Amino acid sequence: MVTNILDYIENSEKRVPHKVVFAEEEKQVTYSELVDFGKRIGTTLLKATGNAKRKPIVVYVDRNLESLVSFVGVAYSGNFYVPIDKQMPKSRIELILQTLKPIATVVLASEVEFSRSIAPGLATIVYEEAIKNPVVAEDELARIRRFSVDTDPIYATFTSGSTGIPKGVITCQRSVVDMTEALVSTFNFDENIIVGNQNPFYFDASIKDIYCTLKCGGTMYIIPKSCFVFPAKLVDYLNKYQINLILWSAAAIALVANTGAFELEKPSSLKKVMFSGEVMHNKVLNYWRKTLPETMFVNLYGPTEITSVCSYFIADRPFGDDEPLPIGMPFKNTEILLLNEKNQPVTGDEIGEICVRGCCLALGYYNNPEKTAEAFCQNPLNDSYPEKIYRTGDLARYNSEGQIMFLSRKDNQVKHMGQRVELGEIELLINSLELIDASICFYDHDKQKIVLIFQGEDADNKYIINSIKDKFPKYMYPNIMIKLGEMPYNLNGKIDRTLLKNQYNNGELS
Repeated sequence: MVTNILDYIENSEKRVPHKVVFAEEEKQVTYSELVDFGKRIGTTLLKATGNAKRKPIVVYVDRNLESLVSFVGVAYSGNFYVPIDKQMPKSRIELILQTLKPIATVVLASEVEFSRSIAPGLATIVYEEAIKNPVVAEDELARIRRFSVDTDPIYATFTSGSTGIPKGVITCQRSVVDMTEALVSTFNFDENIIVGNQNPFYFDASIKDIYCTLKCGGTMYIIPKSCFVFPAKLVDYLNKYQINLILWSAAAIALVANTGAFELEKPSSLKKVMFSGEVMHNKVLNYWRKTLPETMFVNLYGPTEITSVCSYFIADRPFGDDEPLPIGMPFKNTEILLLNEKNQPVTGDEIGEICVRGCCLALGYYNNPEKTAEAFCQNPLNDSYPEKIYRTGDLARYNSEGQIMFLSRKDNQVKHMGQRVELGEIELLINSLELIDASICFYDHDKQKIVLIFQGEDADNKYIINSIKDKFPKYMYPNIMIKLGEMPYNLNGKIDRTLLKNQYNNGELS
């Protein structure tokens, strides 16, 4: 019985020790090396942290082999890794660390000064030194495994929070194993998979690539970011390395279609194309399906709190460009409930909130019991014993075939550029700027743009961007900014958001 992701790695290492598991264009690591390096990093962490267990270890990540090996090293130490984008504004990293209170960080030698400038007292493990540690504490590492359980945390990822403080979603071993088993068995992945990774490692979406590869004994190539700037290079790359499986963001799939990348050359090895993160428009999908008629296309759905995926839909019938694409049905060992405002299952084509139960649920939000209790709550359909469900805040209904159709967010939280964005967090910062009198944000789903409407006599677009660039990552920048002389207010004394959205949709604001 698999209870730890290290079981996947070691089982594959026994079968195919010299096979490449992760690769970049200029370097690669085999399964045997992954186990060896992981144990050496784990041993180094044990010594540096006083044999701490189930504590957060920060890994400042890039899309490289070192990040992936570091994740494995943290797992061997009995702790959980927290991937943080080192390009993120320093102030946001500091907010995350305040919530997290990590006991150590794993960095490249070139990042030591950066890490210590943010958290001077934090134990710093230098990757290049750790993988050369002459000592491997085999007995201690084995003891850690012996007394670990599948509800121990494996990683935490931080998402946008409505209070301005990022939320850390903490996920356990069992949830990752459950997700991996579901994907592998449903889609018949085996050791012949060659995965083309697109999602950054600080996005939870990347765990599908990583752990399916490790379980199957496959190979994962880290596709250079430059390939997504020049999609023609992307097709060359896919063909060069005979990539046969991709699990990309919907935005990356759309990029290929919007640039007509398949006009000169087609990806000849792709057998399965899967996508998630945002709504997939059939106009985009039809371009891919026309180019690759023998390829399987799968729409995956699931927020971070449900270990990235809980439902799927195989696009096995024609769709018009303007038709919505179902998110389908839940994976085995997962139940999706559509609950109406009375917390009862929907009937007919009634709209309800997507609520999920099963092993896929995360443990909660790290050091945030109030938010955890709000989102991970008692199943209202069960008053006999404790049973948690996760309320996604997404609205959906069933179509005539019993498939789930995603409709919209229940609140002000959106998926933009493959990442979760809380529009209230953007408002909170912009409203705090000296020259801003008032502002609201909403999302244009058709254009996939963040819209900001603001009031401030001396403020302009340049002022806003300059004011937020050190606070937010670029995916949280407003894409459309509209200045008003005065905001409209409703009878409750609040900014009339409905009126402003209607005026925007009618082209009355510019």
